Amino acid sequence: MTTPFPFTAVVGQDDLRLALLLNAVSPAVGGVLVRGEKGTAKSTAVRALSALLPEVAVVPGCRFSCDPAVPDPGCPDGPHESGGGAARPARMVELPVGASEDRLVGALDIERALAEGVKAFEPGLLAAAHRGILYVDEVNLLHDHLVDLLLDAAAMGASYVEREGVSVRHAARFLLVGTMNPEEGELRPQLLDRFGLTVEVAASREPDQRVEVVRRRLAYDDDPAAFAARWADEEAAVRARIVAARELLPSVRLGDGALRQIAATCAAFEVDGMRADIVMARTATALAAWAGRTDVLAEDVRQAALLALPHRRRRNPFDAPGLDEDKLDETLEEFGGDDEPDPDPDGPDGPDGGGGQPPAEGPEGGGDAGAPAEDEEAGPSQPAGAGSGERAPVGAAEPFRTKVLSVPGIGEGAAGRRSRARTEHGRTTGARRPSGALTKLHLAATVRAAAPHQRARGRSGPGLVVRRDDLRQATREGRESNLVLFVVDASGSMAARQRMSAVKGAVVSLLLDAYQRRDKVGLVTFRGAAADVALPPTSSVDAAAARLESLPTGGRTPLAAGLLRAHDVLRVERLRDPARRALVVVVTDGRATGGPEPVALASRAARLFAADGVASVVVDCESGPVRLGLAGRLAGELGGSAVTLDELRADSIAGLVKDVQRRAA
Repeated sequence: MTTPFPFTAVVGQDDLRLALLLNAVSPAVGGVLVRGEKGTAKSTAVRALSALLPEVAVVPGCRFSCDPAVPDPGCPDGPHESGGGAARPARMVELPVGASEDRLVGALDIERALAEGVKAFEPGLLAAAHRGILYVDEVNLLHDHLVDLLLDAAAMGASYVEREGVSVRHAARFLLVGTMNPEEGELRPQLLDRFGLTVEVAASREPDQRVEVVRRRLAYDDDPAAFAARWADEEAAVRARIVAARELLPSVRLGDGALRQIAATCAAFEVDGMRADIVMARTATALAAWAGRTDVLAEDVRQAALLALPHRRRRNPFDAPGLDEDKLDETLEEFGGDDEPDPDPDGPDGPDGGGGQPPAEGPEGGGDAGAPAEDEEAGPSQPAGAGSGERAPVGAAEPFRTKVLSVPGIGEGAAGRRSRARTEHGRTTGARRPSGALTKLHLAATVRAAAPHQRARGRSGPGLVVRRDDLRQATREGRESNLVLFVVDASGSMAARQRMSAVKGAVVSLLLDAYQRRDKVGLVTFRGAAADVALPPTSSVDAAAARLESLPTGGRTPLAAGLLRAHDVLRVERLRDPARRALVVVVTDGRATGGPEPVALASRAARLFAADGVASVVVDCESGPVRLGLAGRLAGELGGSAVTLDELRADSIAGLVKDVQRRAA
C-alpha cells in the first residue's frame, strides 16, 4: 500500500485542514468544496485525511459496510443481527470524472432479473464510500447528472437504484470532498449550495515558504515510510483529538444567542434558503467540540460563517467569491447573545486546523504531494496592437437575458444544455440491439422481440422466455454543450464609448448564457492591424469576462483577420475534440477597413465558415439613422443569421428561442 503524505506535514493551508477536520468530527456538516489553483495541496490533504479517521466496525461479509451496533434494516445483504463485527480502516473512495452512472450507484444484472427473476445487484462507489470519504477531484468537470445523484445521496444518506421495476436502496453516508480549479469552469450555484463548506486555497508567493514545500516533498519522495514515521506522533495526536471531539460533540450546547447570530448573519448576507443556517449551526458546534468546549462562542459562529457562506453568496459566475469580514463583525456584535460564557483563557486552544503541527514556517502546501505551484500572470493579457496612445478600456453595461442560440442536429459531444444529442441520459427515443454491455434496457422493445418466439421455445402458458438476442438497448436523447467562439470587433468603427459599453454588456450576457448551458467559450478580438486570441477555448467564462472588461478599443477594422483567426482556432479545437460542435458569434457592425481589399478578403474569410458547415450568428451593432446593413450581408456569407443588439435584448421572456437556421455538418 502506498504511504500517504502525512496530514500534519502539509504546511500552511489552515482553512483547508480545519474544514476537513470539522467534517471528520461531524459528517453532518455536509462535506467541503476546495477551490484553488493547481499545486496547492488540495488532493494531498484529502488523501492524507483518510489515515486520520478512526477505524470503523462493520458486519463481516456485508458489501455495504453496515454498523454491527445498529445494522441497516433495509440493507440488501441483510437482515443482520446486532453485535459482533470486525474493525477495518476508514475508506477513501475516489470518483473518476469519467465514471458512469452504473459505476457510481451500482448496477443490476438485467439479464438475470429477466431470465431468472432474481435481483442481482452489484454495489457501486456510493456503497463503497459508506462510513468513509468520497473524494471527487475536479468535481466541476463531473457530468451534471452524476453530481445530482452524488449530492442527493449525500443529503439523504441513502442511494436508490430504480431499473425497470426493480428497486434497491442502501445506506450511503459519507464525507463528501470535492476539489476544483476555478480556471476550468464553475459549478452551478444550486450545486455549490449542496456542499457544506468551501475553502479557497492558493500557493504562497513567499520564497522561504516555497522552499519548505520543496524540502518536504523531496524528503517524502526519497523515503515515504521514513518521512511518515517522523510525523507519526503528530498524526496520532490529531487522530486522538478527532476521537475526543466526536465524543464531546453531543454535549456541545448551541445557545439562543449563537443561533440569533447565525440567523442574523445569513440574513445580512442575503443567503438564499435555510441550508446555510443549518450548516453554520453544525459547523459552529463542531468547532466548539474541536476546541474542547461544550459551549458555542461568537468566535465559532464567525469561523463557521467564513467557511459556510462565501460560495452561497454567488449569484452568477462573475461574482467574486469571499465575505466582507467588516460587515460580518458588525453583524455579530449587533446580535451578540447574552447567554454566551466568557472563554477560558486557560482552556484548550481555539481551532487551529493543524492538530499538533509545528508553527507554519513553511509554504502554503504542496500540490498533490507537497509540490509548489507555478507563478501565474496576475492579470488578463492585453490584445495585440494595444499601445500607449490608445483609448482607455471601456466597461461593460449590465448583462441581460438573451435569446437562446442553439445548434440544430444531433451529436455525441460533452454533456450540457444547449443542443440535442445522443446521450446515455435523457428521454427515451427508440431502441437498438446492444453493441456491448447492456446498460439501459428498453423493456417494451425487448418484450416485442421475444414474443414471436415463445412457441418455438416451448412456452405455451403465462410468462416469457427471454434470451440474450431479444434484449434491446434504449436510445436516449439529452443535451450537450458546444464551443461558443466570440469574435468581437473592437475597432474604431465600434469605439464610441456608450456603444462599446453596450456591446460588452451583450457579450457578457451571452457569456452568462454559455455558462448556464455548460459551454466551452473562446474570445477572438480584432482591431488595428491584427486579430488576437484574447481567450483560448476554456470552460471558465469568468476568465472571458475579465479579458473582455480590459479590452481596449480604436483603430481600423481588420474583419478578415478576425474571421481567419477564429477559423484557425476552430480547426485546432476540432482536432482536440471532434465531437464538440462550434457556434461562432460575431459581434460587429460589418464594416471592414483594415488591409488591402478589406471587403473582398472579409467575404472570402466568411465563406470558409459556410464551406466547413460551422453554425454562426452575427450580432449587428450598427446604430444611427443611416444603416448600411453590412452585418446582415456578412451573416449571409457566413451561412448563418443576424440579430441586432435591440433584438437580442428585447425578448427576455423564457421560451423565445433563436435557432441557427442551417444544417449541422
